[in-house]
Amino acid sequence: MYVDGRIVDDRNMPGASLGIRRIQSPFRELLPLRKSINSFNGIVKNMGNTTYIDSNGVCFTYEKTEMCTLKYHKIRKIDKKDVGSIIWVKGINFSFDVPRPPAPEMEWVGILYFKGLPWKLYEFSEAKKNNTKKKI
Repeated sequence: MYVDGRIVDDRNMPGASLGIRRIQSPFRELLPLRKSINSFNGIVKNMGNTTYIDSNGVCFTYEKTEMCTLKYHKIRKIDKKDVGSIIWVKGINFSFDVPRPPAPEMEWVGILYFKGLPWKLYEFSEAKKNNTKKKI
């Protein structure tokens, strides 16, 4: 697979993932992959391209088409677990899982509302911010 005349994925090499094939490739003109996006939030927050490649080497396009409300809530409680943390928020009767707990000064959390219902944790904040709209 090529982009701008440079190799992204050498599918002639064995391996189930893009990373394994890139390491094994004899070509040194591989296109650098400078940014890693590991979650849906990463795609939503990305202001750049709409074309991505997953870890298996499959290209896909994501176009933002829906509008969501971003509302800020006070963090009620943080349960630290062996792997990740659980965030409880005032005004919402279910929790949000995160890979690591927020910094202690982060007392507010921005929640994306999809079709009027709380959906995804978007960001942490030290202070309450105004509600806004985000295109997802």
